[in-house]
Amino acid sequence: MSDDAAPGLPDLRASDADRERVAEVLRDALAEGRLDMAEFEERLEETYKARTYGELAPITRDLPAAGVTPPSVSLAKEAPADGRWAGRIVGGEGSSAWAVAVMSGFQRRGRWTVPRRFTCVAFWGGGEIDLREADFSAGEVEINCVAIMGGVQIVVPPGVEVVVRGVGVMGGFDQRETGVRGDPGAPRVVVGGFAFWGGVGVERKKTRAARRQEKLERKAARRELRSSSRDEDLDAHLRILEGHQDLLRGHGRGHAPGRGAREDVREPRRED
Repeated sequence: MSDDAAPGLPDLRASDADRERVAEVLRDALAEGRLDMAEFEERLEETYKARTYGELAPITRDLPAAGVTPPSVSLAKEAPADGRWAGRIVGGEGSSAWAVAVMSGFQRRGRWTVPRRFTCVAFWGGGEIDLREADFSAGEVEINCVAIMGGVQIVVPPGVEVVVRGVGVMGGFDQRETGVRGDPGAPRVVVGGFAFWGGVGVERKKTRAARRQEKLERKAARRELRSSSRDEDLDAHLRILEGHQDLLRGHGRGHAPGRGAREDVREPRRED
């Protein structure tokens, strides 16, 4: 809700729908990290107490309205996207900004758009965040994980840079993929949060389609190699056969004079 919602009428009574729209903006701000939990609860209480537009307007004055993408601010010079990554950094809003698993599970996989900040909570449960086929709303995205007696597994495709900054207490964050250099123009994934008696794992895997394509390419290469080897073996056999034929022809030419010579030295027939 902004001052433009009811210009000149700050004392106009707000409806339940107006208060709910303001609450939705606050929920989005909490999920995106613009508000902490204390600020969210304080503003939400003010929202439901508000009776007029003038009381609602200050609550969200410093927050972007629902459905509006604020301008991005980058403190680092990003490498220009190229190749296969150019079409996967799409900008805009993410298709899902948060996920919760309480004694249950959640999944984010397939074709979806990762927001600039994704927040997930696993309490006595587990979740999977698969980025192998995902698009990215920015060149750098943050995944904030809270794992309490639960776990979250993050799967990234080859070429993506991963930075892990989470804190674990009787739990931990997988650091194996930290420091692996990404492809030029590839997105950067920052994993943070808190794990208590739980864990956040990060692994790098290719998609099933990519693995299948590589398998087909290896089979084609082996077939080509076998075909090339058979051609080389056939050429070698032909050369050996031609050599035998030349040798046989040479023996044939050498035996003819020998037979004539043996006929010349025979004793003349005696005449009675």
